[in-house]
Amino acid sequence: MKNAGRIYLSPPCTGDEERAVIAKAFDSGYIAPCGPFVDEFEKRLAKLANRKFAVAVSSATAALDLAMAEYGVDETWVVIAPTLTFIATVGPAFHRGARIVFVDSDETGNIDITLLEEALKEYRSFSPHLMIIGVDLYGRCSRNGEIARLALRYGAKFILDSAEAVGAISEDGPAGSQGEMAVFSFNGNKIITTSGGGALLCDDEDKAARARKRSQQSRENMPWYEHKEVGYNYRMSNILAALGLAQLEKLPRFIERKKEICRRYKEGLSPFGWEFLPSVEGENYWLTIALAPSQDARDNALRKLEQANIEARCVWKPMHLQSVFAQARVFGGKVSENLFNRGICLPSGSGLSNDDIERILLLLCH
Repeated sequence: MKNAGRIYLSPPCTGDEERAVIAKAFDSGYIAPCGPFVDEFEKRLAKLANRKFAVAVSSATAALDLAMAEYGVDETWVVIAPTLTFIATVGPAFHRGARIVFVDSDETGNIDITLLEEALKEYRSFSPHLMIIGVDLYGRCSRNGEIARLALRYGAKFILDSAEAVGAISEDGPAGSQGEMAVFSFNGNKIITTSGGGALLCDDEDKAARARKRSQQSRENMPWYEHKEVGYNYRMSNILAALGLAQLEKLPRFIERKKEICRRYKEGLSPFGWEFLPSVEGENYWLTIALAPSQDARDNALRKLEQANIEARCVWKPMHLQSVFAQARVFGGKVSENLFNRGICLPSGSGLSNDDIERILLLLCH
């Protein structure tokens, strides 16, 4: 969790269990992609998300790209997504030439449903091909049941980016359960990790089979290398899947610890004018997001923490403020801009000690 005294934002939390299962995978001889640990990891992920199928891949970005490939997203598509997100949410659609449209947040940080419907109404007549990419921001499930109903009403495909929300659950079901397809991330900073990795989740056997085939260079079932389409090298290795299985066993305790970390931050900072995003039932508390009293206070806090060798970060800079999307349409924008201007992602690793939390609070409260 530390290196030369540094406190990191969200480092992996691993131990003897991970070492043992990786050694077992290594000793099995299945070092390359595919193998029994990949198969088991996919089964466990599908169960976690209440899905029929999961395809383990190299990253959530790869999983999103496979979803784009399934629907043939190209320059004829309009893809609507929240502006408050990581750029990977819309990266694959952008590379495929789609027109990207952004929608502001509500008070929880997730997409504003009213503004989303406005965007759908306007762009339904612009293009016959509409897609919504929902995001479960910072481990907090969006109103995905409502988004699914809007998608059905306006003839849009609904892909859910649950990269940050593994283990979260809402009244609509667990993270990753909504949308035609959904994705998870197991990057090194996520609540559970495979070092680098992700998964595509769905309920359609044919879609899952095509995604798996595309992730393996779209090789046909022939004695030689036969290809009827060009695929990708996106598969997860057996070694990394073994790590993921060990991490899944610890997921409930990781969530409980992160919930406790968030509680301590709230108790320590609220009396000093700091605010927090409203609680969302069933969130996984991946990162605690604190809102400083002002932008100057946020900047000052970030400086203090860095000087003390503590990693913290701004909330995602909204996509409509990114120069690469300067020409993109945005519905609203002020809510996400305020969250960016005031928000700090505080150290929230599952292995963070109470002493470390007190050290951070002492810096922020003085």
